Amino acid sequence: MRKRTIAAPTAVATVAAVLAAVAYASSHREAPAITESPKVDATDFYMFRSYETGREDYVTLVANYLPLQDPYGGPNYFALDPDALYEIHIDNDGDAIEDLTFQFRFDRVVEDRTLMIGAPGEEVAVAVPLVNIGDATLRGNVQARETFSLTLVTGDRRSGVATPIAETGSGLTEFEKPLDNIGAKSFMDYASYADAFVYDIDLPGGAQGRMFVGQRKDPFVVNLGETFDLVNTNPLGPVNGETDSLADKNVTSFILEIPITFLTDGDPVIGGWTSASLRQARVLNPRPTDNADVTVEGGAWTQVSRLGSPLVNEVVIGYRDKDRFNASEPKDDAQFLTYVTNPTLPTLLEVLFGVTAPTAYPRNDLVQVFLTGVDGLTKPIVATPGEMLRLNTATPTVAKGSQNNLGVIGGDVAGFPNGRRPGDDVVDVSLRAVMGVLLPMADAPDGQLPYTDGAFVDDSFFGATFPYLATPLGGSPN
Repeated sequence: MRKRTIAAPTAVATVAAVLAAVAYASSHREAPAITESPKVDATDFYMFRSYETGREDYVTLVANYLPLQDPYGGPNYFALDPDALYEIHIDNDGDAIEDLTFQFRFDRVVEDRTLMIGAPGEEVAVAVPLVNIGDATLRGNVQARETFSLTLVTGDRRSGVATPIAETGSGLTEFEKPLDNIGAKSFMDYASYADAFVYDIDLPGGAQGRMFVGQRKDPFVVNLGETFDLVNTNPLGPVNGETDSLADKNVTSFILEIPITFLTDGDPVIGGWTSASLRQARVLNPRPTDNADVTVEGGAWTQVSRLGSPLVNEVVIGYRDKDRFNASEPKDDAQFLTYVTNPTLPTLLEVLFGVTAPTAYPRNDLVQVFLTGVDGLTKPIVATPGEMLRLNTATPTVAKGSQNNLGVIGGDVAGFPNGRRPGDDVVDVSLRAVMGVLLPMADAPDGQLPYTDGAFVDDSFFGATFPYLATPLGGSPN
């Protein structure tokens, strides 16, 4: 029997070349530097042909940020960074360079609600410490809220043509983000409240889309703690035998629905990813007067977060290169090729559980899914290697209730890795990919085993209409 050497920490890090191929989980706190800036930490990226009835000619894009939100996390909850630039990028010609970029910028509005406190005739106005002082659906009861703008950049994200996006009908270019779900006393019906923040938007050339930006229940399902504890679970156990580590967490979602014809350019295959950037310099104000000037930002935009296929940076990229990956672009991904061609997760599973790892190196099966797209499915006409989520927009949709949560390997070619729908179990798909489900039996004798992390998800967890993701959990009762 051939011996393999386990290089301890890298084994788990590169483990997800599974991910490399199909992503493995969600990128929560995936690199050292991003842990210091959670507001710009991307957790998941989804891209799928809309399966809401009558909306099949649209693509839904979902970029989730600010991980591991405890619903009770007041009194400030989970505002986004007004000094950050959040972006969703689309490559529609296969050159691993963005052709369309949707840019989001935020602002925080503080109304300074006060109460009159003191003895009769001597009352003074005193600022309250809470976000709201009554029913949070009423503007007069809320003292801190967020507004945002959306800009479409055609061409290079920094030097291309920028077009402000306006709400259909009103022409307004400033949108409002719903408050986070404080709890049942502040919001008697949070779902209906949040629905009012779904906007119809006008796009250049007469096209129209839809948009929602706000808190949602974290859609990702994964046995996260056990995964990072040297896969401290049974990878051949029942698919629903473990706990979802994110079951009690919320996340902040940027959700766009854009016409297919607006996103494509002669090739039905598009690539997508999300990124966030901060200014190069930050100076702390020693005597801030309000939330607007705690810091002063300056310098060029610097990318600090990046996500296409989930968990790539978290468990594929070696520790020394994690911050480098977050700052990089798909066109430069050749520098990370070894993490894909020589994954260590199969060897780790072989040693821990007695299964047989694939013997085919380099793992070109993972390179195809991870970097170039799959022939006949997600490979564009021009296929410059680069890590991103790819979607063939010509693939017919599958309605909620009929989707296979294993996507392509489950016989549902409208699912992962042909884009990614909320109900696709990318963890189980990726485990099976890294163990060789795409390889001939001679190269992967155990490649057809039903590997799983035990945390189950399918399309029943989500809605059948935009914005698809579930209402966020409330802070109370908890």
